[in-house]
Amino acid sequence: MYAALFLPLLGCTGLMTEMEQTCSMRQGRNTQTLAVGCGAGFSGDRIDAPGPVVRTLIERGGPAVIIFEMLAERTLATAQLARRANPEAGYEVLLDLVLRPILADCIKHHITIIGNFGAANPRGAGSMIQRLAAELGLAAPRIAVVEGDDLSSGDCRRIVRDALEGDFDEHRFVCANAYQGAFAIAEAITAGAQVVVTGRVADPSLALGPAIAHFGWAETDWDALAGATMAGHLLECGAQVSGGYFADPGYKDVPGLDDVGFPIAEIAADGSCIVTKASNTGGLVDARTVKEQLLYEIHDPAQYLTPDVVADISDASVTEVGRDRVRLTGVRGHPRTPTLKANVFFDGGWLGEGEISYAGAGAESRARQAMDVMSKRVGRELQLRFDLIGVVSVLGDDKDRLLNATSVGAATDVRLRIAAKHEDSAQIDRMLRELTALWTGGPAGGGGVRVNKRQRLSLRSCLVPRERLPASYAFL
Repeated sequence: MYAALFLPLLGCTGLMTEMEQTCSMRQGRNTQTLAVGCGAGFSGDRIDAPGPVVRTLIERGGPAVIIFEMLAERTLATAQLARRANPEAGYEVLLDLVLRPILADCIKHHITIIGNFGAANPRGAGSMIQRLAAELGLAAPRIAVVEGDDLSSGDCRRIVRDALEGDFDEHRFVCANAYQGAFAIAEAITAGAQVVVTGRVADPSLALGPAIAHFGWAETDWDALAGATMAGHLLECGAQVSGGYFADPGYKDVPGLDDVGFPIAEIAADGSCIVTKASNTGGLVDARTVKEQLLYEIHDPAQYLTPDVVADISDASVTEVGRDRVRLTGVRGHPRTPTLKANVFFDGGWLGEGEISYAGAGAESRARQAMDVMSKRVGRELQLRFDLIGVVSVLGDDKDRLLNATSVGAATDVRLRIAAKHEDSAQIDRMLRELTALWTGGPAGGGGVRVNKRQRLSLRSCLVPRERLPASYAFL
């Protein structure tokens, strides 16, 4: 869910002749509201969330789509690593679990499915959906794959190398992906796609694409594009806007949080929208939840930079129009920027972390003594981070300044966490062995040891000329 919606200079243009012709024919003819439901706000979101959304869209009637935003920056990078290990992998690992309960209903009721669950392998995801449809006894759905974001090879890789201006390590390079926009999605839907699979597109473009196809907006309908972009922004994090991340008991109370409903945006022909949520679910949608999400990841409210439009919410209005119904109006749009943002990932070595628990009288003192033992045994080779979970951890820092400034207290339930990063995995292995040895090497009473090692990725971002990276779609 945490795509670079607030980071500068995204986009996709120069390839919309067919789309412009379609828009020209349709513009002004379709004024019926489009309902856009959200089925996921990140990879790993609740797999039972899409069901109530789809049922609500069916009960509502009228044109509808459901979007799945499942691709944070690191999610895509790890998907690229997975595809390296297995060419058939690299798409959302929960895709079957997410789509199996709803695919038949969506096809039957003409609810288009759009998702960036293609990750590093959109065609692989499309093929998986084909197999799923066959298993469910459905006619083969029309599946379109949007491509143009992967810059990891050939001329595209050279574009990235040039954009980084010498800050490109060929030996450590993992992948590069540009944030594409909504118009290729719209083209695919206009051409009859029932499912649209993308890789890296900007999160709000998932909702803007079907709105463009539905209303026939042109590339220069800036206000409408901006309004629907902000509707997509409200949806992109799933239950955040319907009470999930908003909840703070006693201060911001949210009913039925255990069954929080996922959001739906009813987008109008002018780009304004009403945000609501799935029927018969917990959570809430009110002016507060919408304002919080509206400002989420926004650098400048007057210049929210996306691939499709620069949105201006400085004069926008948020109005409650009913229970769990909030209208967003007054969003303005400005011409899109001439460049795309690309994320470039490199091998970042290894991260190791381990934990051990101490309880009872003197637990904190014993945990701190374990810190001292680890510092002396491996601290010369590694920069260690320590956290005393139960004393100081969330507000800690990698230099342990806060931890060291905290006097020894009387905590009787402490879990010591130790972490380090290094280019050499053998150094990380040694640290984890030393932590495990605390079990009997002392201090007294340690237990519940857990250790973990994983590959790290480092991120650099750059801007690339959009005309050199056209997005396109193809049917499987």
